[in-house]
Amino acid sequence: MSITDVLSAADIAAALEECQDPDSFNHKKFFETSGLSKMSASQVKDIFRFIDNDQSGYLDEEELKFFLQKFESGARVLTSSETKSLLEAADNDGDGKIGADEFQEMVHS
Repeated sequence: MSITDVLSAADIAAALEECQDPDSFNHKKFFETSGLSKMSASQVKDIFRFIDNDQSGYLDEEELKFFLQKFESGARVLTSSETKSLLEAADNDGDGKIGADEFQEMVHS
């Protein structure tokens, strides 16, 4: 599966353009611009599985650092503060990682 099978390349490009500068990533704005927030819960979970490199069922801080690169390989790496902010926005149970349900809830919040 490619991310562009589910999201439009133009929407992804626009979302990446908005956060190309370090410390400019805003997950809510990214989800809205990319079209993720308009997707069904099952489609968001499909995207989650695509982002989950090791297929552990969770996104950890290391995977989140490369979050934007899952949408376009040439995208920048998230800064440490952006990674922590993304993790804190979704980690409802405080286990230091984001599960598929937590990810879906964050995207639709």
